[in-house]
Amino acid sequence: MNDITLDLAGLKCPLPVLKTRKALTTLAVGERLVVRCSDPMSMVDIPVMVQQTGDRLESTTRSDEIIIFVIEKMKPATGQAASVRME
Repeated sequence: MNDITLDLAGLKCPLPVLKTRKALTTLAVGERLVVRCSDPMSMVDIPVMVQQTGDRLESTTRSDEIIIFVIEKMKPATGQAASVRME
């Protein structure tokens, strides 16, 4: 499988995390998303979002002002949906 690259350099919070979340919804399990950002807040926002979605942050690298995240799309966790009973 080929990695999908998302170049978000120049975008400011909250756009990098929102566009990353949207791109992850289009991936098949096992595919990887390479996200290129320049907003320093993405160092916090993207790892938190990846943890929330249940995907895997494979690596984070920073070179000058560019931050690169490699995210692997994981299988949705089973049994996480809570059933609500109305009485």
